[in-house]
Amino acid sequence: MPLLLPKRHALLFLVSVLFHFGAVAQTTSPDASASGALVASPTLASEPSSATAVAPVMASVEAPPRPAPQAAPSRPQRVPFAQINAGDTAWMIVASVLVLLMSIPGLALFYAGMVRKKNILATMAQTFAVCALVTVLWFAAGYSLAFMPGSDWIGGTQAMFLDSLFFNKDAGQLSVHHLAPTVPESVFVMFQLTFAIITPALITGAFAERMRFSALLLFMTLWSLLVYAPVAHWVWEPGGWLARRGVLDFAGGTVVHVNAGIAGLACAWMLGRREGFGQEALMPSNLGYTMIGASLLWVGWMGFNGGSACAADGRAGMAMLVTQLAAAGAALSWMAAEWALRGTPTLLGMCSGAVAGLVAITPASGFVDAKSALLIGAIAGVGCYWGATGLKRLLGADDSLDVFGVHGVGGAIGALLTGALASPAIGGVQGSVVNQAVGVGATLLYSGVATLGILWLVDGLVGLRVTPRQEADGLDLSLHGERVE
Repeated sequence: MPLLLPKRHALLFLVSVLFHFGAVAQTTSPDASASGALVASPTLASEPSSATAVAPVMASVEAPPRPAPQAAPSRPQRVPFAQINAGDTAWMIVASVLVLLMSIPGLALFYAGMVRKKNILATMAQTFAVCALVTVLWFAAGYSLAFMPGSDWIGGTQAMFLDSLFFNKDAGQLSVHHLAPTVPESVFVMFQLTFAIITPALITGAFAERMRFSALLLFMTLWSLLVYAPVAHWVWEPGGWLARRGVLDFAGGTVVHVNAGIAGLACAWMLGRREGFGQEALMPSNLGYTMIGASLLWVGWMGFNGGSACAADGRAGMAMLVTQLAAAGAALSWMAAEWALRGTPTLLGMCSGAVAGLVAITPASGFVDAKSALLIGAIAGVGCYWGATGLKRLLGADDSLDVFGVHGVGGAIGALLTGALASPAIGGVQGSVVNQAVGVGATLLYSGVATLGILWLVDGLVGLRVTPRQEADGLDLSLHGERVE
C-alpha cells in the first residue's frame, strides 16, 4: 500500500506527540485536589430530640467544629501493613496469574493453530517476545504514563522505573495505588502489566505470517508507550479525560479490544495481503491448538474481568458470572449464524464466538446483571461473525486472524451496550450511550492514526514486511531457523 504521507512527516508527528505529552505531564500539578474526588466525612452523632427545650441553657456552648471534607488519594501512598486485606490480595495475585495465562500460552496457541504449519513457531515467538518486551517497558515507563496522575492525556513520570513502589518490613509499611488501596502496589502493578502485555499481543494476529521480527519489536515498543499507555490513562486513571467524562470500561473493552482492533486493521492495511490471499486456501494448521488456546482464554478471562474489581467481593463474583454467560451466549449465537448461513457449525466458529462474547462483556462485566450479560453475548456472537466475514470483505484488508472483526467490533458492541444496560444497583453508576460512543470514537481515531504513524516510521527504519522468498519459505525457517517437523 503506498504511504499517505512522507516518512519524514510521520517522524515529526511522533516527536511532537511525545513532546506534547511529556510537557503536559510535567507542568500539570498532580496534587490530590486536582484529580481526586471528594469523599463525605463521617457525620457527628445527631442531637437528641429534646435539644430545642434545652437550647437556652446550651446557647453559650459552642458546637464542635465539623471536619472538612477530605480529598480521596490520587497517587500511590505508603500505608501500614494492617491496611492490606489478605483476601483482596490473594484474589488479585490469582487474577494476575490467570490473565498472564491468557497470553502465554493461551493467545500463543489460539493464534498458532490458525496459521499455516510453516509459521506456527514464528507466531508463538511473537507472543512470547511481546510478553518479555512489554514487561520491561512497563517497568521503565508504561505504568507511570498510564496510572500516575498527570494531565488529562497522559500520566506523570514519578513512577518510572517503579520509583513509587515501596516495601519496608522493618517499618511495617508498603505502598498502595489509589485505585486498589487494600492490595500492595506491587500486585496492582503486576495485574495491570498483564493487560499491557495482551493488548499489543492481540495485534499480531492481524499481520500474521508477514511482518519482520525486528519490525515487530520496534513497533510494539512505540505502540505500547505512545498508544496503549495514553488510552489506559484516559479511561482508567481518575484524572484521564474520558474517566472524567464518565466513560465506563470495567476491564478493557475500549482500552484493550477497540484499541487493539483498530491498530490491527491499520497493520493489515499497511502490510498488504499475504501472498496467495484470495487465490488459494490459506488453511489453519491445527485447530486443536486453537481450541486449547480459546479454552485458556476463557478460563483466564475470569481473572481479567473478576480481578478488575480489585477486591475479593460480590462485584468480582458478579463479574465472573456474567463473563461465563456472555461467552456461552456468543458461542451459541455465532454457531447458529454460521450453521444457518454456511450449513455447518465449526469448531473454529464456536471458539471465535466464545472469544467474541468475552470481548463484548469486558467493559460491562462490573455494571450489568445476568440477563443483560446473556443478551450482550448473543448480540456479540452474531455481530462479530459479520465482522469477521461481511465487514472484512467490505474493508478489503487481510486481517489474518480477524483481530478487528472480533476485538474491534466486539469491543465496540460491548462498550455501547454497557451504556444502555448498566445497572446502578450493581455498578453504582448510570450508563450513557453517548459517553460510550465518545470513548469508542476517540480510541478508534487516536489509535488508528497513531498506529499508522508508527508503522510509517518503522517501515522507514527497518522495513515492515518480509521478502516474498521468506514468506514462501515460512517465517519459522526464514526468521528463526526452526521448523515444526
